[in-house]
Amino acid sequence: MTSLKARTIFLLVFLCCFGLIGFGLYLQHVDGLEPCPLCILQRYAFVSIGLVALIAAAHGPKGIGARLYGFGIALCSLAGITVASRHVWLEHLPKNEAPACGPGLDFIVDSFPLSKALPMIFQGSGECADVQWRFLSFSISEWALAWFVLFLLTGVMLLIRKKNA
Repeated sequence: MTSLKARTIFLLVFLCCFGLIGFGLYLQHVDGLEPCPLCILQRYAFVSIGLVALIAAAHGPKGIGARLYGFGIALCSLAGITVASRHVWLEHLPKNEAPACGPGLDFIVDSFPLSKALPMIFQGSGECADVQWRFLSFSISEWALAWFVLFLLTGVMLLIRKKNA
């Protein structure tokens, strides 16, 4: 059995990210679930992974090029894992320990310099701890964490792969 070409792997990663973002937009605009600040950051991570994968699929790199794109996917995935892990942690806090609901992402970014806005966003707030949707008993952030881990493993596999066809 021949191994998948790097271009095919990058295309599959892009299609997965495209589907995940599309499903997130469906949940927001059709089902009426408003994303919290951490959800939005996770979307940015999926978009970043998808863009790296799309560029790589269009470029069709081999050897060191495929490894560099794999590193980019792994790096974006680590960022997503960081945000999703924080989100999952907030969701599993007892209700009396969850932080109070705070201002929205737009307000935070518009009102504070980036050096103050980022820590505020990563703290999360009450709406980040509220689970509004589950599938197979997992929340959106738990599913996102699983996808980020899968993308990280894919990026690392591309990074250490001996033959990048």
